[in-house]
This record gives sequence, C-alpha cells and structure tokens, in this order.
Amino acid sequence: MSIKRSALSVGVIGAAFLAVAASTAGTASAHGTMTNPVSRVAACYAEGPETPKSQVCKDLVAMSGTQPLYDWNEVNIANANGNHQALIPDGKLCSANRDKYKALDMPRTDWPATPVHAGSFDFKFRVTAAHVGTQTVYITKPGYDPTKPLKWSDLDPTPVAQVPVTRNPTDGYYNYTGTLPQRTGRQLLYMVWQRSDSPEAFYSCSDVDFGQPAAAGQAVSALSAQAPAAPSEQQIAADAPKSTVAHHGHGGDQNEPAGAVVPTSSAAVGSSPTGPLLLSGAAAISVGWAGMVLRRRRIEAVRRDF
Repeated sequence: MSIKRSALSVGVIGAAFLAVAASTAGTASAHGTMTNPVSRVAACYAEGPETPKSQVCKDLVAMSGTQPLYDWNEVNIANANGNHQALIPDGKLCSANRDKYKALDMPRTDWPATPVHAGSFDFKFRVTAAHVGTQTVYITKPGYDPTKPLKWSDLDPTPVAQVPVTRNPTDGYYNYTGTLPQRTGRQLLYMVWQRSDSPEAFYSCSDVDFGQPAAAGQAVSALSAQAPAAPSEQQIAADAPKSTVAHHGHGGDQNEPAGAVVPTSSAAVGSSPTGPLLLSGAAAISVGWAGMVLRRRRIEAVRRDF
C-alpha cells in the first residue's frame, strides 16, 4: 500500500473513531419533576402556561413568563455534586437558586396542594430523561409556615423516602413508596435528585395538605385541599417543541438544541462517563498514526536523495 493510501486509510479510521466517540459522549441528561404529589412547576404547567387558572400560577407567569412552565422538567444545578445547601441559600430552595424559576419560591398559602395523610404514600416522578442516581424526599417540620420563605432548617432531616433510581423508569415514571409522618395543615415535600454519574442534581417542591386537627369529641376533619392536576402525556408531547431544555449534557444550555422527551413506553439511555475518554483516545490514536505516516515519508524522501 502506498504512503498516500496509508495516510488516507489512517485518516478515515481516525475520523470514524472520533465520530463514534462523539456520538456516544454526552447523550441524554436527567430531567423530570414530581407528579404525585404534584410539584409547583408541574401544577402550574398543567393549568396551561398561556391560560393559568389559579391566582398563584397567574402571578408566576406575570413574574417570569411562560418559559419556566414549558421547561417544567429542568429545575436543576449542573454542578451540584451533593453540595445542595452550599449552593442554594435559604428562601430559594424551590427554584434551586435559579432566577428563571424564582417565582417557585413565592411564600404563599394558595399553591395547588395535594391532600395527604400520615402513613404510606406512593410517589410518582415523571422522567423525561432517565439516569442513575438517588432521589431523596424531605418533609417540612411541624409548625412550618407557608407564608414565609422556605429555609433548609424548615425541613425534617429524616427523609420520608430515599431510593436509588435507574435508567429504566416504568413507562416514563419513577414509582416508589415512602412514609409520611403525622402533620396537620399545609406542609411541603422537597425532592433532591442527585445523579451518581454526573454532578448534576434536580429539585422540586410539592405542596401537600394534611387537613386540620379534629376538635375535642369530633371526628378527624376532611382534607381541605383538592388535588391539583398533573400534566397529561398529550400536553407534554404537544408542548415539547416549545421547550428550551436540552436532553443531553447538563441541560439548559442555549447552545444545545432542545430534545424530545422520553415517551411513556420507553426510557432514555444516559450519557456514559467514558465519553471524554473515548474522544481523547480516538484523538491520540489518530495523531499517533499520522505521526508514523509522516515519519515514513521523511525517511523515504531521504533515501531517494541518496
């Protein structure tokens, strides 16, 4: 084989290697939100970003526009790496300290709230890009005041649920069971999803209502809240083109194209931590072969001179 043909072969092989490596690096990122109990962002999105029904959701749109609702599955910090309290100050837990989602931090008593009671509870988390990691759910302490900004110290340090999650959600959802303690009135459930294959983490706030305590000699009072609706699969699919969320890398990068969500009949394959290694390895191989070819050409040129 001639030197030119060898060089061409090396170039083709190197390019192919790089193309394969690039295609396997930085694929789907983790995205989603809690839908039982319905998170604040999911509840307002379900009402319709252009025509919200409740006053609090109308105020959210007035403050931040409709895009945070179309991007309901991206309340995240790209490089959290478990340092949640260091990165998210008191009063900004629901937004993950992101200005885009600041309206989620509004301290109010009219956020749509899911009726609950003490005991076993079935959590449901809508996944739009699945990944391995751990979801931890905390509940506010007795005496929590929803009219004040949520602080880390408002959360009971003992989780009501903590489960490992995988790249294989069931029909597009993570489903798991936790245990809710005794509470009364409005409380809040705070979910932290820390990926184990990336420093990225996701967060959600879900308002719940345990009802009012029974008066002496009376039966336990009925729960005062009506369950807010979760986004339908039809709504999620129809609004996907309006999302700016990229389902690869860390997400939220305006330079990355928005991607399709995980359908409820399948799960996304997550990014591989070996992607950068593949790229660097492919580059090293290509450079090494190219160097060998150029060296052979120089040696043959010298021999011809003699």
